[in-house]
Amino acid sequence: MATKQLSVFLENKTGRLNDVTKILGQAGINMTAFSVADNSDFGILRVIVPEPEKVRILLKDKGFAVSLTDVIAVNIPNKAGSLDKVLDLLAEAKIYIEYMYAFSEGETASVVIKPDNMVQASEILQKHNIRLL
Repeated sequence: MATKQLSVFLENKTGRLNDVTKILGQAGINMTAFSVADNSDFGILRVIVPEPEKVRILLKDKGFAVSLTDVIAVNIPNKAGSLDKVLDLLAEAKIYIEYMYAFSEGETASVVIKPDNMVQASEILQKHNIRLL
């Protein structure tokens, strides 16, 4: 099962990330998860939000370059070795992970994974009772 992730391309200049969070806040949109990566020319805000297509249009209308990407979000126990189990399953199937990010709270951790083969990765994780979000 795929989760939709927004990738927002940001110029590397002061306040540009603020511009996005302000737009989302004013629209009453809460970010469920996010990651920011950058290089010398631009940054990429990867974000999970409710109603991603609506948010894509909102940000595009405000002048941002935005794309939607399928990712896998899993929920695992927040304890040592849990992520290793997930990564082992994917590695054994020769699935390459392009990137991932995670957050934890209490007893559980949520991990967002961008594999090179979404269908195969989803099937393997479900087969091994890894909870997909």
